[in-house]
Amino acid sequence: MIISWDQYFMGIAHLSSFRSKDPSTQVGACIVNPNNRIVGIGYNGLPKGCEDDVFPWEREGEFLDTKYPYVVHAELNAILNSTVNLENCRIYVSLFPCNECTKAIIQSGITEIVFEDDKYHHTKEVMASRKMLEAAGVRTVRLNEKVRINVEILENN
Repeated sequence: MIISWDQYFMGIAHLSSFRSKDPSTQVGACIVNPNNRIVGIGYNGLPKGCEDDVFPWEREGEFLDTKYPYVVHAELNAILNSTVNLENCRIYVSLFPCNECTKAIIQSGITEIVFEDDKYHHTKEVMASRKMLEAAGVRTVRLNEKVRINVEILENN
């Protein structure tokens, strides 16, 4: 079986998401240049130097007791992890980007977003994302089929 470039790069995004310690939402991102070369990978996690077991991963509660003020989203991590100019690149992400990640995507020069899940399409953050992406001329493509990666770690005993 031969997979398409879209399936391949979305698979890399999914594989990256397995690095996330977030118990409720694991997201991965993969940035690809026009020559189909990977130039950035990221997943949602805490900033460098912030220990996963010290900061909260809760979704509900007082703001400072939740994950939201601390977690760096997969898209931003992929942009920050890149070591090349991202002009005319595309980003593969398992979840449609929020407004904050959208700002970074636009500013970095990425011109296409390929995504799978759009479960937050009704939120104000995603509505703002779509408005900015349209204004900036960034193309969005939703994959029709979901790419799934099953990872099994085998220990040598």
